[in-house]
Amino acid sequence: MQQHAVEAITGTDGDVVILSPTGSGKTLAYLLPLIQLIETTQPSDKDSQTSALVITPGRELALQSADVLKSLGCGLRGMACYGGRPTMDEHRILKEVRPHIVFGTPGRLNDHLDKDNISRYGIRYLIIDEFDKCLEMGFQAEMSKLLKSLPGLQRRILLSATNAEQIPQFVNMSKKGTLVDFLPEDEQTSERVTLYEVHSPQKDKLETLRNLLLSVGDESSIVFLNYRDSVERVNEFLRKQGFTTSHFHGGLEQRQREDMLYKFANGSANVLVATDLASRGLDIPNIRNIIHYHLPESEEGYIHRVGRTARWDATGRTFFILNSEEHIPEFVIDHSPLNIEHYEPTQKMVNGQSSMVNVPAPKMATLYIGKGKKDKLSKGDIVGFLCKKGGIEAGEIGRIDVKDRYTYAAIRREKVQQVLNSVQGEKIKGIKTIVEKVR
Repeated sequence: MQQHAVEAITGTDGDVVILSPTGSGKTLAYLLPLIQLIETTQPSDKDSQTSALVITPGRELALQSADVLKSLGCGLRGMACYGGRPTMDEHRILKEVRPHIVFGTPGRLNDHLDKDNISRYGIRYLIIDEFDKCLEMGFQAEMSKLLKSLPGLQRRILLSATNAEQIPQFVNMSKKGTLVDFLPEDEQTSERVTLYEVHSPQKDKLETLRNLLLSVGDESSIVFLNYRDSVERVNEFLRKQGFTTSHFHGGLEQRQREDMLYKFANGSANVLVATDLASRGLDIPNIRNIIHYHLPESEEGYIHRVGRTARWDATGRTFFILNSEEHIPEFVIDHSPLNIEHYEPTQKMVNGQSSMVNVPAPKMATLYIGKGKKDKLSKGDIVGFLCKKGGIEAGEIGRIDVKDRYTYAAIRREKVQQVLNSVQGEKIKGIKTIVEKVR
């Protein structure tokens, strides 16, 4: 798919639509050719302008895509722009970085274009990632305004794992465009994903969910629900039952959302309880189980939920928790490559009752360190600090993410209190800082 996408984008001068399953590498599919097409200039150059806008439906995908560009080390500068933080702060960074590519949500990109924080005149390439979502009715006013404000736009590149019924006329796609279609004709669920139905004796599925999570052990699982308040309710229930969870929905503050995702991604929580906001744009490796506490409301929603597991060549499982009034949707049954199996959660009993002793604890915990890149800190500095001042081995440290003003570091769960006690009052590179556990 990536090879065909690169050939279509670099070998033609028309617009390109790329359809490919989740987890197949669509971000690289457009970034690799952009690297060839965009001329690299230094931040001090007067003519250094943004050449490409990448529109994403949510901030997580914008951040993740910007990180992918940075990891390529190709000389192109990128930046993510999104709501939830002051536009003025982003403007200062835009002036400093002068990004070749800006990744962002429609509303925030319009805000920057309106204020001339991003020059509209140098933008030649527009990429719409998850275009079926970005072009839904709720986004159309913002999207239409954005496209009309780009006078120098030459090419459009649209990507998604699910096609849209039609692309609105205001996108102004060229008639000589190219379609790169790698979607299976009748198969929406990979044959690497095994489907199960789990029957709940009660209409309220909480106990069944608890038993299912006990049964799958310490495997990484996402529990999908359709409403924010339901996420809060289910998450609170699981925490009281002894599970270490993250929860994720659009009502959380930006810092909370980032905390929750990092805990789940670095192994500090086994379970993510989330709305469908978590079904797009999150590339978290090794998610084993997708659990539909609430049934998906659409075929597209189902495809994106299940796409969080079995990414690249991995395998996964998806579970439908059904009460007596519910049935698996026809769009799942009609296009699934495998039969749907019945799953009966198993659990150990103590004195005739299910035991909380067996609630699986995650292997890692996340530390928040109140300094980051702006304080000249690197991953090596963090490792040195945790080893020398915290008294742990390098092998007991997991994923480290150094942000501009703070850092997340995963360490072995059993070492958390030791580290917190040891680093109290200690300095990192001569600077005092806050070190605390992310809860």
